[in-house]
Amino acid sequence: MSKAETLKKLFLVSRPISWPNTSYPFAAGYIIATLLSGVPLQLPALILGTLYFIGPYNLLMYGINDIFDYESDIKNPRKGGVEGMKESRALHPAIMRAVLWTNIPFIIALLALGSWHANIALLVVVFAAIAYSAEGLRFKEIPLLDSITSSLHFVGPLVYALLLVNFPVHAWPWVTAFFLWGMASHAFGAVQDIIPDRKGDIKSIATLFGARATVIFSVALYVVATLLVLTQGLVYIPIAAMGACYIANSARFITVNDKTSASTNKGWKQFLWLNYVTGMIITFVIIINLSTHF
Repeated sequence: MSKAETLKKLFLVSRPISWPNTSYPFAAGYIIATLLSGVPLQLPALILGTLYFIGPYNLLMYGINDIFDYESDIKNPRKGGVEGMKESRALHPAIMRAVLWTNIPFIIALLALGSWHANIALLVVVFAAIAYSAEGLRFKEIPLLDSITSSLHFVGPLVYALLLVNFPVHAWPWVTAFFLWGMASHAFGAVQDIIPDRKGDIKSIATLFGARATVIFSVALYVVATLLVLTQGLVYIPIAAMGACYIANSARFITVNDKTSASTNKGWKQFLWLNYVTGMIITFVIIINLSTHF
């Protein structure tokens, strides 16, 4: 395999469609926290953190997942594209080398820039990305902990950014809502894999509770997250409206059962693109809100 082909495969392994889900929370959280708190913005921390959570972090998270989930992924019909690669074992050493070479320099640099509590948060975020899939840990196979850990993958970069700015108290409702959204999204996404997971003897929140109960759980978390956003003020109604879209997207599958669980893949694909619309709405609201403060 040529270097160009290897690089292309590594690029796809890092799931480019998910890059905004990790880099945006860090960048937006850091910029907003510094502007509202009056803390000087550290450009090196912003640039390095954003770049890390764009590519290297996702390569770490999804690369390790692809390596340790290989046996189950090759039997899963939805794998092999934006929803997950299933590269041959021959590429696994290259994935591990790429993970090490891209992650270690960034992590060292960020640790040098951050406070001790921000550094602890960063290390926890990295550990969670590894522990989710790595052999011997496999948090993804511990029901409920799988959804908690998955949510940390995306909330973690935000928490790390906020800790770089001494974590403003007013951020707690947003962090909580985002965390609940993350848990809801993982739980809903797990439903589509109930049948292949059970065939592969893989446990998840969905294999434990069943399709319908998991969808109900997901909807309930989306509702609580949306209500939390509504309590933050009228200016955030557009964001709450997007929360209602997530509720509707998952609630329409509330009658699903284990045999028809694969049908929720349609909702999962729409969820992936809904994230981009939500990101645009959040950005628009942030700009309007900040303009009232300056």
